[in-house]
Amino acid sequence: MVFKVFSTMTKKKEVFAPATGENMVRMYTCGPTIYNFAHIGNFRTYLFEDLLRRFLKFKGFAVKQVMNLTDVDDKIIRDSQQQNISLREFTDPYATAFFEDIKTLHIEPAEVYPRATEHIPEMITLIKVLLEKGFAYKTEDGIYYSIKKFKKYGRLAHIDPAQLKAAASGRVRADEYDKEGLADFALWKFWDEKDGQVFWDTELGRGRPGWHIECSAMSAKHLTAVFDNTGFEKENFTALDIHTGGVDNIFPHHENEIAQSEACFGEKFVRYWLHSEHLLVDNKKMSKSEGNFYTLRDLIAKGFSPSAIRYLLLSTHYRAKLNFTFESLGAATAGLDRLQECVRLLLEAQENSALQSRPSLPVFARLRDGVLRKFERALDDDLDISKALAALFSFVSTTNGLLAKGNLGASDATQALDALKKVNSVLGVLSFAHNSLPSDLDELIHQRELARNKKDWQASDCLRDELLAKGVLVEDTSSGSRWKWAKK
Repeated sequence: MVFKVFSTMTKKKEVFAPATGENMVRMYTCGPTIYNFAHIGNFRTYLFEDLLRRFLKFKGFAVKQVMNLTDVDDKIIRDSQQQNISLREFTDPYATAFFEDIKTLHIEPAEVYPRATEHIPEMITLIKVLLEKGFAYKTEDGIYYSIKKFKKYGRLAHIDPAQLKAAASGRVRADEYDKEGLADFALWKFWDEKDGQVFWDTELGRGRPGWHIECSAMSAKHLTAVFDNTGFEKENFTALDIHTGGVDNIFPHHENEIAQSEACFGEKFVRYWLHSEHLLVDNKKMSKSEGNFYTLRDLIAKGFSPSAIRYLLLSTHYRAKLNFTFESLGAATAGLDRLQECVRLLLEAQENSALQSRPSLPVFARLRDGVLRKFERALDDDLDISKALAALFSFVSTTNGLLAKGNLGASDATQALDALKKVNSVLGVLSFAHNSLPSDLDELIHQRELARNKKDWQASDCLRDELLAKGVLVEDTSSGSRWKWAKK
């Protein structure tokens, strides 16, 4: 089975293969601007990238992922100055929070997290090359990239530069500009009083980088051999395999990355461009003014589990808009509960001594192999998560039915768990711990069992109610008590 991805550049699905047939996939993902807590729209993109990374590994590829941290731009300078602290003092708490959040969401860490401020020499080197080749020019306030010199500008965003209105000055100093406007953009911004103590003294003058040059420098530094030796060897540049981000990055940021990098190296910059669509909240753009702005921490504070949040943000195809509602988060919680309950029952069956000698069911072996085949085939088609989840739930439904009838032996349970673990290596939403309850809740269940053994039904009922208040539903069956997370 071959993996196909939808390329933003060609607007069609293409068979994925790393450069020169190597097994290593070199992937660059645009990371956070660390001036605030990341919101769920950001995490929708980061989770799409995590799904892509995990599936590439599922397919047998090795992955080197670089995710940048933008720690200098107009907003960061403005807010750090308002607090009268350095850039590092301002950005460090948000960087720490970002790493805590991705760990909470079970996002696999990238191999490298470069900070923009730690790559100024590489940026200066690229800007010097662009000046020498005539793609950049100096003005009184900075060094700018001349869009008209790059004849292929607009390919990624599928725009005709001639049809876009140009800014009055012909260039912009700000880090971003309007989607409908076209202007030469800053590579290096000369220092002025508004920058305060934020500057670097370089051979190009005192100043700071523009936003777009940061990613061109960091991707070349960490995913190619351009900067491997003491000098700069642009002939060592090799096109990146994958570059990802949200659709809002396509223009101007990624368009400008292409212009800078291809003008500098004379080679194709990226082989496959993948972009995730926006997240909406109740069919509206998320914004603080609308009162519908949520961080991961906001949702956890409301009692939702990180796994359910992860599941919801993954469950819509990355190229379709995702409409977030609390109803949909509740439905995601219920769906995840069904999956987790199947895991729990399989773990019980696996350890049930009465089922150890039961022979395996040939039909179940075919079902088990079938879900893995269908799951992989669905994701091979540009990460079609809907079909992948449909195959998973069909398997879980059949498995639960067989478990309820006592038709599955311990061997079958072990094989089913192995299949679910392979699926979960991509989804990252299930727990296979035999007892995943916190110790305090586990102790309450133990106390309740002791009360039931003593036939102290009043104490037993009180403890059951206390557990339910803490989100744990205890059910008494003929074979003993079972617990599961209560639905919200």
